[in-house]
Amino acid sequence: MADHQDDEDLELALKMSMQYNPPEPKRSKPIEETGSESQFGGESPEAKTRRLQRELMAAAAEKRIMSLPKSPPAQPKPRALALPITVANSSNEMGSGVGLELSPEESNQLFTMVFGNEVSKSVLAQWTNQGIRFSPDPETTIGLVQHEGGPCGVLAALQAFVLKYLIYFPDDIGKGSPSLGVRISKNPYVASDSFSSIPEEAKTRALVRSMCEILFMCGNNNRAVVASFPNYEDLNTNQKDEVMAAGLPIETASDLQKILRFETFTTQSSAFDKIEGTITAFQSRMGALLFLISALLSRGLDTVQNDRDDPNLPLVTAPFGHASQEIVNLLLCGEAVPNVFDGRIDFGDGLFLKGISKNVEVGFLTLLESLNFCKVGHNLKSPKWPIWVLGSESHYTVLFALDPSVQEENELELRESQIRRAFDARDQSGGGGFISVEAFHQVVQETNIRLPTEKMTEICAMGFIVWSELWKLILELDRNLGGIKDSSGMMGTKMFDVYHFNGIAKSDINGGGQAMAVEVGTVPMQRPRLTKLTVSVPPKWTPEEYMTSSSGKDSEVTQPKPAQHAPLVDCIRTRWSRATCSWAGDPPSIV
Repeated sequence: MADHQDDEDLELALKMSMQYNPPEPKRSKPIEETGSESQFGGESPEAKTRRLQRELMAAAAEKRIMSLPKSPPAQPKPRALALPITVANSSNEMGSGVGLELSPEESNQLFTMVFGNEVSKSVLAQWTNQGIRFSPDPETTIGLVQHEGGPCGVLAALQAFVLKYLIYFPDDIGKGSPSLGVRISKNPYVASDSFSSIPEEAKTRALVRSMCEILFMCGNNNRAVVASFPNYEDLNTNQKDEVMAAGLPIETASDLQKILRFETFTTQSSAFDKIEGTITAFQSRMGALLFLISALLSRGLDTVQNDRDDPNLPLVTAPFGHASQEIVNLLLCGEAVPNVFDGRIDFGDGLFLKGISKNVEVGFLTLLESLNFCKVGHNLKSPKWPIWVLGSESHYTVLFALDPSVQEENELELRESQIRRAFDARDQSGGGGFISVEAFHQVVQETNIRLPTEKMTEICAMGFIVWSELWKLILELDRNLGGIKDSSGMMGTKMFDVYHFNGIAKSDINGGGQAMAVEVGTVPMQRPRLTKLTVSVPPKWTPEEYMTSSSGKDSEVTQPKPAQHAPLVDCIRTRWSRATCSWAGDPPSIV
């Protein structure tokens, strides 16, 4: 009788797994878990039904995979990922596609590194219920959709690289395999903002190229480790759909070891082929976590821990399960450092904080800088391509431009950047904006500033030099003395367009009839949103304006009221100070 009931449950689960059931909306608060009895005691009948369906679907998918023919027993012993991985020669690199298994120690180290020793079921549900998929809406078809809170840091970083290929390298994503050369060609897809015209095949190749680039970057451009499910390539289409719909249960390190396999590649072409062949696995509900694990293994688990300032903290932060800055930095620059300033700050006695050591392809801006909680360095603020992951207190989105000239600096900006970089290189205050007198003399010599004797004495009188005071002097100093005196006040004016993408699809608990909301049953659902903004960056202060603003007589000169305002504008101003923005429709959201 019990066997008959199990067969009926399995049959029901298989039927449900072939149907599309949208994930639960993003949660803003963790689920209370005070015990196994109380955890589900107060849930609604609808929530209970969805939970039971997910459990049945997961059991069916796992049972189907485990019932497949096993690989030949002559399988290599799992390699220690904490150490450099020895890779077979390239001719055998793809192997049979079975992959290697993590040892129990490696699985425990990986699981604890990501989730910590105590992780709630709600956080695990968030990270095992998020695939890497493009939006089905024509207006946001280039964007990756987020259904659960937490993995947005992984999706946003990957989204930034996808946009790089779609906008600036359309020829590359039309080729069968990646090439190492970088070249720019006219983009036939987005020349007229027609994002919906991008073919599905081009988007998929951009995604695969992005994943390949990120994993090799994490592996110091020497290797990429691709994680997948066991025997996944042997599944037929229907079985792959089961995994996509149901996901696989992961609650412990042992669960992770059971379902995870990995392969190591030393050429981009072979890694590209592998990722392209298993892209459905990354589109499954395990996709975001699977890609994060691939990045961590590519970097090496011990190396990741060495990157961090505090390796005892989990990479997924409690209690809401957000991706940490270390995860975002790993995917943007290949190093799991926790800070966003350039280089590192040395406190002596072997104590130092680690930041971004090199310039990056796509960058990062954060609302927290506008609130004076941190200082984003030049490496992240001025990336090679005008694409930025944007961080708020609880979410990551993406800002990008179609024209790379938005980052080009005019004469004043170039001079300011030169002096600021020299200043910041000697700023040991963690971005506080002041340096010692000795360091100031080095800045003056390096940047060829020739201050009059009385000005030099005045600025050094306090025993330290504040950036705002130095910049005031530079603006008042003639150009032939190394300054940027501009009596016209017009030098530096620019105007350009940028786009903001927020991939979250969640329930609109506040109602209000947002422009991008649609009705699903009785619960309004917010769709991903792409917003075009026109940015106007006024010229720097002239000496007269600076003096006026500092006296408080005309605050509108230094803090102009923008035509429209939202927290996104504050974030944009950390890159282009005093910028004003305008857009059509509702204010763009960064949460």
